Amino acid sequence: MDNVLGTLKGLIRDVTEVGVYLLALGVVAGVLFGTGDDAGAAFYGDVVTNITNLVKSLGSQGLTGLLSLAVILYLFKR
Repeated sequence: MDNVLGTLKGLIRDVTEVGVYLLALGVVAGVLFGTGDDAGAAFYGDVVTNITNLVKSLGSQGLTGLLSLAVILYLFKR
């Protein structure tokens, strides 16, 4: 049973790591190529604006946003 849980944790960690790499790739592509209609935004979307909106949303929520950010950072550092 421990082996199954260890394998599942490893799989979740690997998928999360790939997601973070894809997010970083989207930010770099957004900075290099822009976000206009002719920039190929269908491939990577408007990642920078989405991240900015998420930060604004967390910031406008006050203490709840701060606690949510702390939980997210804790989960990434684990």
